[in-house]
Amino acid sequence: MFCEKQKAAQAEFWVPTHQLSKSPKATFYSKLDETLESFGFAEKVRQLCAPAYKQTNVGRPGIDPVVYLKMTMVGFFEDLPSERAIAARCADSIAIRRFLNYELDENTPDHSSLTIIRQRLGLEVYQKVFTLCLQALQEHGLLRGKHLGIDSSVMEANASLRALVNRNTAEQYWDYVKRLAAAQGIEPEDAAAVRKFDRQRPGKGSNQEWENPHDPDAKIGPKKHGGTDMIYKPETVVDLDTGAVVQAEVQSGDHADHQGLATTILTAQQSMNEARGEPTDILTVETVTADKGYYAVEELQALQQEEIRTVIADPVAKRRFDKLQPEQRQAVQAAVRSTRSKYGKALLRRRGMHIERSFAHILDCGGMRRATLRGWENLNKRFKLAAAFYNLSQLMRKLFGFGTPKQLAALARAVLSLFSHLLSWAATVTSDLVAQLLIGSSKTSNDILGPLTVWRVKFRGSSTGC
Repeated sequence: MFCEKQKAAQAEFWVPTHQLSKSPKATFYSKLDETLESFGFAEKVRQLCAPAYKQTNVGRPGIDPVVYLKMTMVGFFEDLPSERAIAARCADSIAIRRFLNYELDENTPDHSSLTIIRQRLGLEVYQKVFTLCLQALQEHGLLRGKHLGIDSSVMEANASLRALVNRNTAEQYWDYVKRLAAAQGIEPEDAAAVRKFDRQRPGKGSNQEWENPHDPDAKIGPKKHGGTDMIYKPETVVDLDTGAVVQAEVQSGDHADHQGLATTILTAQQSMNEARGEPTDILTVETVTADKGYYAVEELQALQQEEIRTVIADPVAKRRFDKLQPEQRQAVQAAVRSTRSKYGKALLRRRGMHIERSFAHILDCGGMRRATLRGWENLNKRFKLAAAFYNLSQLMRKLFGFGTPKQLAALARAVLSLFSHLLSWAATVTSDLVAQLLIGSSKTSNDILGPLTVWRVKFRGSSTGC
């Protein structure tokens, strides 16, 4: 008869510190830490966050804000959407512990600590951290600021349509629909009849009528691939010469793209001026490129008054110029000329390349497509950090040839594959040379080694993968 093996309790044991497992030195996070040290990230961040902490020795010491930002970097580079997942990953990895300067016998910060730090730091601190990363790009020539592109995407909110309540009566959605159906003589318990009545009811998804009590800032709107849900709209302004994100903001889900376009561009200009240490009134932007959703005659006029060319296609195929005022007609015609010009078409191609790439990295590969936080301010803080870390990946791509852990892994696989091919080719050439020498062939070594003279190895690290 067998005896069930019980799980034994871990006994205490002593191991010298020099015998503990250590992470390899050439990891992605070691290179990331080297990049941060190159422009004094830690010291500058502590100066920015110092006003949010009490400068006394009373009580439990607070967590270093640099550790908080580094843990958020881990969430971005490893596509971790929630703070719980970030805390678990940081506690589990030896390489990340080394990146955070935590020993194996130290507990890394809990997810609740990340929440408290996020709430303690104001939105202006996150904007300054974003500007700090822009300064690093400026030092390495990755910030031009002449040609800007703007676009928005969709972020699914951490809120459900099932929990909607009426703003006036505080009724749940289906309770409200059943009451309206009963007033029209429809049996409220007949689910099929009630749903048919709801489908035919006009204006049923109005944000002015409904809200989610768990996240009042979320709005009803279309998702990226169809369907309706509670959403936010992340918006980025990108330098079309380098791909750097110069402005990042989360807009409301019912925000019109063209609304405040000129203000957004001028705000991006101020961010670039601050990163360069220049006066805020200097204007370096020459062109603004966007899709048809950003087309508004008033916004075109506002930008062109600042001598900024607008490369934005007109959504109206046959616009009536005789219905426009002279100033409006002039702005519309200038936009048409810019869109149809050679440089305008080139900027539109670059807009699709750089902006879509930034959204792919930040939203789809950076854990931001589906939000786990609630509230506009919390999401705006997280999105600004994600955009700042995307800029860091651009800097790492220039310094080391890779900007994400997946790109480093792909680079290592490509190098190993190249090395194996070279070994195989060398073995083949050596065997052929030995055979020819043994049989006394008249072929020269140049005939055998001829392929070496035309051998070309082209390797270029991928910049589009996440």
